[in-house]
Amino acid sequence: MGSSFYTISLTGLNAAQAGLVTTSHNIANAGTAGYSRQSVIQTTNGGTQMGNVYFGEGTNVQAVQRAYNGFLNEQVLAADTRFNEYDTYSTQISEIDNMLADASVGMTPAMQSFFSGVQEVAANPSSIPARQSMLSSAQTMTARFHNLSDRINEVGAGIEGEIADTVSSISTYAKSIADLNAKIMVAEQGGAGPTANDMQDQRDLLITQLNQLTKVTASRQADGTMSIFIGTGQALVMGAKATTLVARPSPDNPQKLAVNSLTESGSAVPIPETLLGGGKLGGLLSVRSGALATAQNQLGLVAVGLASTVNAQHRLGQDLNGNLGTDMFTLPAIPVTRSANATTSTAAPTVNYGDISKLTGDDYQLTFTSSSGAYRLTRTSDGASVTAASVGLTITPPSTATVGDSFLIQPTSTAAANVSVAISDTRMVAAASPVTAARSSSNLGTATITAPSVSSTTSLASFGTTASPLTLSYSGGNLSGFPAGLDVSYTPVGGSKVTLSAPVASIPYSSGMSISLGGVEFSMSGAPQNNDKFTLGPNANGVSDSRNAVALGKIQTSKTMLSANGSPSATIQSVYSQMVSNVGNQTREVEANRDAQEALLEQATQAKQSVAGVNLDEEAASLLRYQQAYQAAGKVMSLASKLFEQVLAIG
Repeated sequence: MGSSFYTISLTGLNAAQAGLVTTSHNIANAGTAGYSRQSVIQTTNGGTQMGNVYFGEGTNVQAVQRAYNGFLNEQVLAADTRFNEYDTYSTQISEIDNMLADASVGMTPAMQSFFSGVQEVAANPSSIPARQSMLSSAQTMTARFHNLSDRINEVGAGIEGEIADTVSSISTYAKSIADLNAKIMVAEQGGAGPTANDMQDQRDLLITQLNQLTKVTASRQADGTMSIFIGTGQALVMGAKATTLVARPSPDNPQKLAVNSLTESGSAVPIPETLLGGGKLGGLLSVRSGALATAQNQLGLVAVGLASTVNAQHRLGQDLNGNLGTDMFTLPAIPVTRSANATTSTAAPTVNYGDISKLTGDDYQLTFTSSSGAYRLTRTSDGASVTAASVGLTITPPSTATVGDSFLIQPTSTAAANVSVAISDTRMVAAASPVTAARSSSNLGTATITAPSVSSTTSLASFGTTASPLTLSYSGGNLSGFPAGLDVSYTPVGGSKVTLSAPVASIPYSSGMSISLGGVEFSMSGAPQNNDKFTLGPNANGVSDSRNAVALGKIQTSKTMLSANGSPSATIQSVYSQMVSNVGNQTREVEANRDAQEALLEQATQAKQSVAGVNLDEEAASLLRYQQAYQAAGKVMSLASKLFEQVLAIG
């Protein structure tokens, strides 16, 4: 009995000592990141039967257990990865938003200045200073396009660099987790519970830090290891083996980095971006394919729309040298990038702009479906199949192609960075119209003819020469004298348009009617008399003529972009304003989501800490309790020793 008494006191002394050690360990690691509070798990040693009575045999320390709640831990991981994704997206998109919305560096004041210069020329077409001011404002506007595009490209380059660094960090974390898996597996098989607890905390901390970079799913295995999956199930860590991730140029677009996993043979397997949501990497990939790409393409769309529309109108005018206008702006060729998996034997298709109003600012993937050059065109943003004409492009494929070869077409991606002013001579500003109209001085009637507007210069030769212009005659209620090779359209006031195929002998006259032939439109009104004549011919002296400059100025408020139901629905300025508004709305939306996710993360973290965190007040109480237990067990042991000595003395 004395021996049992002594043994019981010894188990109590050992248990109290274990409690003191564990509590001291908790106190020492109260400020250690990722540390989980540990506690001693005690059980009784059972009992010994003596007659009809069972006497206890003391206590036994079963394990030192860390406070861990898998459900709360998963909540923290889910909230943390979403917060880091939103936070990263918010940081990047804020740079774009601040740049585009800045009143001093945005496109709005630059475009307004250009059109103000156009209006100044329209008011004084013969003024060389006005023409110079117009060209200078055009140079300033293109420089602003360049600056904004360069800044967006800088943000993009920074994102690519961060993607590469983040992917490298993910691989480093994966390797560290795999190493800890191996150590924990050995420790737990050897029964080293306390040591495994600390290593499990270290592993959980690494998983938390990895989860901040990309969304992870952790699964505990029977051998104590933790398997880690990223995205939608891509294995990153299995036992003591980690998959290495690398960032390499994308096969579809070498200008961008794609995330790849390395196989044991060293080959790289691309991981689709859609499988890599969450965390910093998810935020970087999302802002790159979302706000950044949209801003660059939409800025290019504004540049293409403005330059193309101004060029088209400028070509319809006449400069001070008497020549037809040329392009005022130069646009770069549309980038066509060969995919990495395309054979070099297939020539790239030729891609040009078609109907500018149908451009949307999207990128497209062209894939050849036959050896004769037939192809499929898909929009990269959603994979929808489209036709070239429906998106404002003309595509000429090579005569022969390899089936499956693909090319990335980016109609507006580089336009803002490379648009330039094509003319520098002020005399080449085509402010005048190349066609004039007049009534004969010998006319007896009151009919007048308006200054014609020109929509095409193809048939200008049909209007004769300055010395011998095209002459229309009135007789018996009809106009005659139309060129034999041109169709004629006319619209009476309040009536419907009538189109007549060439040759046209005559058309009925009505006051206020509009007439179109050979790309030249004009109106006539009043009461003509028989043999009254009206001439249409080349503009011999366009020095004071500002009709084309007025037409150029109208572009600012004309709907020329984003066709809807077959008609342009937006002005150039509204396209830019809409882009700025969309980026601003996205910025505010992401910031709101980030703030909400931050609050959720804080709540989840507090809930986890209430279970796993070290409370120094509680630990101080436990320390006192174990100290008293240790002292009491020591007294019991002292008493057991005295009793044993008395037994020996009696013996």
